[in-house]
Amino acid sequence: MAYTNITLHKEGAVAILTVNRPKALNALDDLTFDEIATAIGEVGADNEARVLLVTGSGEKAFVAGADIPSLRALESAFDGAALSRKGQEVFDLVERLEKPVIAAINGFALGGGCEFALACDIRIAADTAKLGFPEINLGLIPGYGGTQRLPRLVGVSVAKRLLFTGDMVDAATALKIGLVDEVVGAGELMEKAKNLADILSQKAPLALRLAKRAVNEGLESDLDRAQILEASLFGIACGSEDRVEGTSAFLEKRKPSFKGR
Repeated sequence: MAYTNITLHKEGAVAILTVNRPKALNALDDLTFDEIATAIGEVGADNEARVLLVTGSGEKAFVAGADIPSLRALESAFDGAALSRKGQEVFDLVERLEKPVIAAINGFALGGGCEFALACDIRIAADTAKLGFPEINLGLIPGYGGTQRLPRLVGVSVAKRLLFTGDMVDAATALKIGLVDEVVGAGELMEKAKNLADILSQKAPLALRLAKRAVNEGLESDLDRAQILEASLFGIACGSEDRVEGTSAFLEKRKPSFKGR
């Protein structure tokens, strides 16, 4: 479909979603959320797309945050809660997409933009990127899952410091605290992200889906139940054609041809 505030295209088996509001530093408004949700559904239904790469247009911002005029226009606590739930639901779609999602953070990833990155599986940042949660300076708190995903990723005390101060951190600091997984030169960002996406696109699609589910759902359970889940998902993988192909290819010293079933 045609989009207004994002672009979506494929390069081989890699789908690339770009938030495309450079004049607004790719801020998230209602239409942008709607289009991201639609794009996630489109990628999920596309059997040829095996990995999703998300980034922002221009050189300044991945996503600079929520649309401030929209926040200012909120009239009640009810309106605020509804906006929060919408953002949470969209980023839940990102997190639950049954394909790996890579964030290529090319600039400011603040507030809702950082929450978008947190919902992705892997985060690669340009060395010029800045990340943070400045909501406290607006009399707000993160509302799109940030208060929950951030401490799960970087730990409680580090998360609280970021949330309480509203301070931005540079890419090197983000790497040190575990907020991003890799930092590369700005000119190399998309090449590095695409290279990783290409590598993942060649892995067994069903196994990738099961591994992502095992991690995401297991983290929300105790160890005993999580391992029962793992055993169940391992069993599904063992019953797949891809398991037969993968083990046969290994023994025959050839590259496997996975079908995702």
